[in-house]
Amino acid sequence: LALNDIEHTKTRARHPQTNGICERFHKTLLQEFYQVAFRKKLYLSVDELQADLDAWIEHYNQERTHQGKMCCGRTPLQTLHAGKEVWNQKVGQLNLI
Repeated sequence: LALNDIEHTKTRARHPQTNGICERFHKTLLQEFYQVAFRKKLYLSVDELQADLDAWIEHYNQERTHQGKMCCGRTPLQTLHAGKEVWNQKVGQLNLI
């Protein structure tokens, strides 16, 4: 975070509503990955599980569309790129002033 000049903030303990996006991701991860994976496969090592999790995370970020407030039917990666474009436009307008 420090290398990218990002401020680190923490949520209040025992207040999941302040960390809703993360809580929702954990629920999706449980329902769409872990519950399905453990029904289909017997994992003999953590490395096997990690490989399947990495593949699921890639699918989640690059292929699976999201209906949330910011994504609006786009993938998280598409949303990130669109946000960067908007940010660059706003920074460009500030530089003109």
